[in-house]
Amino acid sequence: MTAMNTTPTKYIFVTGGVVSSLGKGIAAASIGRLLVDRGLRVTIQKFDPYINVDPGTLSPFQHGEVFVTDDGAETDLDLGHYERFVGESLSVANSITTGRIYQEVIQKERRGEYLGATVQVIPHITDAIKGAIRRLAPNHDVVITEIGGTVGDIESLPFLEAIRQYRQEVGREHTLFIHLTLIPYIAAAGELKTKPTQHSVRELMEIGIQPDILICRSEHALPPEMRRKIALFTNVDVASVIEARDVASIYEVPLEYHKQRLDDQVCAKLGLQTSKPDLGEWERLVERVKRPKNGAVKIAVVGKYVALVDSYKSVQEALYHGGIANDVKVEIDWLSSEDFENGQPADKLSQYHGLLIPGGFGVRGVEGMLSAIQWARENGLPFFGICLGMQTAIIEFS
Repeated sequence: MTAMNTTPTKYIFVTGGVVSSLGKGIAAASIGRLLVDRGLRVTIQKFDPYINVDPGTLSPFQHGEVFVTDDGAETDLDLGHYERFVGESLSVANSITTGRIYQEVIQKERRGEYLGATVQVIPHITDAIKGAIRRLAPNHDVVITEIGGTVGDIESLPFLEAIRQYRQEVGREHTLFIHLTLIPYIAAAGELKTKPTQHSVRELMEIGIQPDILICRSEHALPPEMRRKIALFTNVDVASVIEARDVASIYEVPLEYHKQRLDDQVCAKLGLQTSKPDLGEWERLVERVKRPKNGAVKIAVVGKYVALVDSYKSVQEALYHGGIANDVKVEIDWLSSEDFENGQPADKLSQYHGLLIPGGFGVRGVEGMLSAIQWARENGLPFFGICLGMQTAIIEFS
């Protein structure tokens, strides 16, 4: 049931520092889930700093598989996590790139909408970025925006400047900055190091952004004295230093954040009056993920781009969620189709309960797919083909 929240729309901005791939998307989605379970209407958007207009033409080896929204937009794969966590269908407005922003500004300039003014990063590009944030506000209590890249990257600067300005425009009481950072463990010294986090926050503050909450990725637990040290040097409350350790499933992350009262802090800092979160449904989901009642199945995915598993993100998520629905653990092995062009498929496929061949482009690896499909057909191994996988199945059968 949606809460009757009468306050203006609140905005949460999620940034990352030290290194990339810390999990900003999962962090943003997890915060969104906790707020949804408090009865709030939440949407999430992603700002990507690359010049491509959208990720549709990017190599899957570089960026993984695109996520296609209901309106047909080809977007960043993080939007799939957003939809699954907050339970809302997203659109092209939820995936913004530097290329799309520049395209919008240049088209306006060509139409003469700037009345002959010199078009610059500030204010024209930053205004376009702020407009992209503002467009999501109607019908939502909270808009969460993930800023792609790492603080310090030159590509991210216009987005960081835009959200700095946005706080000034809508008011500090309506905005929240969450910074995701890394606390590395130096095995030789047996110590966790906070210096990278201190420098990352300092760099953010030089831009004019003071984080309100820090989410610290670490392989080990953060001792209380280390939390106090981080808080002291980054100018945040001790309670706002959140530990984020690796978990077996991404669906555990909201529960781990809730244990540290992250959602309480978000609501308090934004002045959101909500009921306590009802996490029962989510806890049952996690229980099915961690302890399935019906055992496990092993699926072989034979494809062309298995060097980067994110190339087949939709296949991976579909198999995992099919397992959750059937209370079964799904174990996926990613096998290169080229490896099947030499040797016997039985050596590789006899241990599996099923074979899946996903889509792809070009002739590379097709002979290996045909070999795997033939073995599956002749030996009764359940098979599922998608796109190129189905086409090769027809070729093999004919």
